[in-house]
Amino acid sequence: MTTVRPPDAIARLRDLPAGLGAYSAALSIICLAAVGALGVALKQPWVFPSLGPTVMVLAETPTQPAAHPRNVLSGHVVGVAAGYLSLLVFGLTNIPPVTQEGLTTTRVAAALLSVALTALVLQAIRTPHPPAGATTLIVSLGILKTPASLRALLLSVVVLTVLATLINRALRVPQAGVTADTSG
Repeated sequence: MTTVRPPDAIARLRDLPAGLGAYSAALSIICLAAVGALGVALKQPWVFPSLGPTVMVLAETPTQPAAHPRNVLSGHVVGVAAGYLSLLVFGLTNIPPVTQEGLTTTRVAAALLSVALTALVLQAIRTPHPPAGATTLIVSLGILKTPASLRALLLSVVVLTVLATLINRALRVPQAGVTADTSG
């Protein structure tokens, strides 16, 4: 006798008008509210631009390699490292962020180097996560660059990734590297 497996949450949502959008919105609200609450409580920048695309990858394309928790975490770690290395290479660690100083050729060069290094390393270690491109720019543009803010950035990625993965798993949403029926 063959057992029929009930459809997973994503498959059920795709059958509903705007269902996947509603799931993505709900997961985004839950995860960003959690990291935002931690950031407010700790007075640290736990919500930053590349968290948006990260949570959307986890919600909207959970079976893709970019949604694998290893890729999410590696992507942001590499992005931070490449961004900070770019600040060091171009002597920008003590220069105000681009939002205060304005865009200079040196800042553009740091941005170019940080994105190129992030892309190169993530492909070399086979852990693609495109939102890491935003993280590396946040750092190389000097928006977040202190050890405390970079630590907060990485901790928020960990919390968001764990929370989104737990929710996906609880709702039986297949996720790359997390559930048995997806490759990762």
